[in-house]
Amino acid sequence: MAQPSSLPPLSPQFCFSTTTLRDFLRLSRGSIDDTITQNLNALATPSRAGFDPTSTARLGPRPAPRQIEAKSCQAFKDQVLFPSWQSRSDVLSYCTLVATSPDPDDPEAALREAEKEKDQERVVDERLDPYSGRFFPREARTEQLAIILRQEMGVENIVRARTWGIVKERCGDAENSWEDALARWRKLHMTS
Repeated sequence: MAQPSSLPPLSPQFCFSTTTLRDFLRLSRGSIDDTITQNLNALATPSRAGFDPTSTARLGPRPAPRQIEAKSCQAFKDQVLFPSWQSRSDVLSYCTLVATSPDPDDPEAALREAEKEKDQERVVDERLDPYSGRFFPREARTEQLAIILRQEMGVENIVRARTWGIVKERCGDAENSWEDALARWRKLHMTS
């Protein structure tokens, strides 16, 4: 069975290192969600008769995917899928807090302030240069992080919806949405 993603040590530096943040999310999604079909296939009981070479020569409709034993599916969801999703949710939530908090250690704060003062002193004559009125201040790193987190949360929702659709198909789950299933798992498995 695949291993769930473990929670990395969380710090503002982890969040502001957007390459590290995105690598964690990419690797976590790659090990669980992107390979969900293979992970679920590994849960199915292998054939007892051995490999039949003629089985690869069939032309025709694909057989429907085999249903997986409910106990195996539940164990996979409880021990691998939901803990992995929870780790990613924890990272995204923590980094969202970092992005919405003041950043006293922003290395570009003084540079942005100098640019802003310089812009206020600038004389704009749009008749001579129609583009002289444009000023694009640098974004604070918290604002850059917030943009990245919005993108990653959108990706996360798409990935989870796709994964949950496959899990529902293969495991015959009654839960309508991944949000409901994850909320139920959190209620049962997360200690407050």
